[in-house]
Amino acid sequence: MLRSRRYARERQATSTLASAARMRLCWNRAAVQGKGMRMLRSLRVFLFWDPFLLLLLGVVAAATLFPVRGAAAIWAANAANVAIALLFFMHGAKLSRAAIVQGAGNWRLHVLTLASTYVLFPAVGLLLVALMRGWANPLLLSGLLFLTLLPSTVQASIAFTSIARGNVAAAVCSASLSNVLGIVFTPLLVALLMAVQRGAQVSPWHSVRTILLQLLVPFLAGHLLRPLIGGVIDRHKKLLQPVDRTSILLVVYSAFSAAVVEGIWNRVSATDLAELLAASAVMLALVMGAMVLAARAAGLPREDAVVLLFAGSKKSLVSGVPMAGALFPAAQVGIIVLPLMVFHQLQLFVCAAVAARLQREADT
Repeated sequence: MLRSRRYARERQATSTLASAARMRLCWNRAAVQGKGMRMLRSLRVFLFWDPFLLLLLGVVAAATLFPVRGAAAIWAANAANVAIALLFFMHGAKLSRAAIVQGAGNWRLHVLTLASTYVLFPAVGLLLVALMRGWANPLLLSGLLFLTLLPSTVQASIAFTSIARGNVAAAVCSASLSNVLGIVFTPLLVALLMAVQRGAQVSPWHSVRTILLQLLVPFLAGHLLRPLIGGVIDRHKKLLQPVDRTSILLVVYSAFSAAVVEGIWNRVSATDLAELLAASAVMLALVMGAMVLAARAAGLPREDAVVLLFAGSKKSLVSGVPMAGALFPAAQVGIIVLPLMVFHQLQLFVCAAVAARLQREADT
């Protein structure tokens, strides 16, 4: 009888130990699987490749092989102008006043973001252009400087801020404010800082007036009509997204067609592109480092520091291509926007990796 009871206790103890071992094994497997899933998510973020850039590259290839000429080029340019006006009308209609009001009180963050976009970036651009002048392609240097004068991105800044557990409402406000002011600031900075070839009868301030009429007026019209059409636009964002992208693709095709006719690929070599990539990497590293130091000096909370890091270090391809089409001669637009296309993809790769790391730090 005693032997039976002892045997039963031993079996129970053995069963308990086995159950504990199985539970520890399950916990370890779950931990490994969870870590694996986090690693896979981080890998997907790090390997972020904008499908829109692939479309842009396809359009550049199409313009290289089948450029429009003569009367067709005039029609393409007019269609591109209409597309630009429609694009900025849609931007104005999509801008939510509620989001602006929600984040408008964070004035220190917004001032720092705008200072990075319209002061620090141009200063770094001028420095790099001065260092590279004399041995780099002059038009590519003009494009490099032009990209530093552009507003910040909206979608990418908000997306990376959200991934990194930052202040999304403030990111919406900062990025939107940067784009609204960029309609005025960018052409003024281009007129003041850039020496590009224009027609003998055309002054820089004529280009400023042109871009204000072509971009600002449609933008304001769209925003003023938001009470009437905003609900429809908000409900059908996915359906209206092709309008944005088609407009940009049309502008790029028209610009690169004119550039191909003028012999762009005889003036841009693989060495030029390598130099451009290196200069873009240096610029991005300097600005992102400065944003980290500025956030610490200003005593910003972590959530706002994330916004400053991403919104203050980006440049908008969506705004930059139409602005280049309005500010520069048609034959130069293609080569002017090349640095912007390179910088755009570089900033996505780098910021995706940084956002993934900040996400891991916030979740631990």
